[in-house]
Amino acid sequence: MNMTGHRGDHAGHSAGGPHDTLLIILFLVLIGLYTMAVKASNRRFRRWPAMRTICWFLGVLAAAAALTGPLAARAHEDFVYHMLGHLLLGMLSPLLIACSAPMTLLLRSLTISSARRLSAWLKSRPMRLLSHPVTASVLNVGGLWMLYYSGLYSAMQYQLVLHVLVHAHMFAAGYLYAAALLCMDPSPHRAGYGFRAGILVLSLAGHGILAKVLYAFPPGGIPLAQAESGAQLMYYGGDAVDLILIFLFCLQWYKSARPDNKHKTASSPAIS
Repeated sequence: MNMTGHRGDHAGHSAGGPHDTLLIILFLVLIGLYTMAVKASNRRFRRWPAMRTICWFLGVLAAAAALTGPLAARAHEDFVYHMLGHLLLGMLSPLLIACSAPMTLLLRSLTISSARRLSAWLKSRPMRLLSHPVTASVLNVGGLWMLYYSGLYSAMQYQLVLHVLVHAHMFAAGYLYAAALLCMDPSPHRAGYGFRAGILVLSLAGHGILAKVLYAFPPGGIPLAQAESGAQLMYYGGDAVDLILIFLFCLQWYKSARPDNKHKTASSPAIS
């Protein structure tokens, strides 16, 4: 299948199209809602950390860069741009959003009754399963293997609904993965640092192996040169984002092991 032909049948778009405008409005709304939640929280509790707000803003901007403008338009025709979008939407943006502790902020800004209902939902069996490090890592890394070696990547280029679902899964799986490992928000699971470290190592290996397989055996329809460049971007760019994740995880572990923090749980956040 020629991935660059028949642009009229693409699920993609041109930069500046109407759905770009809708997405930009959505991202502005997300920034506005977070800002309103911060103000509501500050009226009732101690001041919300500025670093968390910055993480939210940067995370939303990273997602916006991946889904709108020239990068999104080129991603349908060039695998390298697609992979750059993956790094932004599936890795960097979810990590930043996880570091912004959105669930904690939401719980602080809601009424007591609403916060209790949300807390009960977060502790439900489905959420316990989704938030577990093993499930999150399988959805995140396993989803990428399925995307590139099940024919899904080719199909999403020509089916709008599938295109949207793949990108939604990419972000959601990346967020669940980062949230499950870092536990910036209250978490229903009680996985210790050693267990989460093991999951982190295995998932990093799975991501790295996938990049090498993409380099050696490109999915059908992707030109060899694009596949090689995209796989290299995935390998080295992914390592750069993973270094941030590893640093934050190790910082948490170090802080939890300090004598003055012995009373804290293993899920104590690094950004407070």
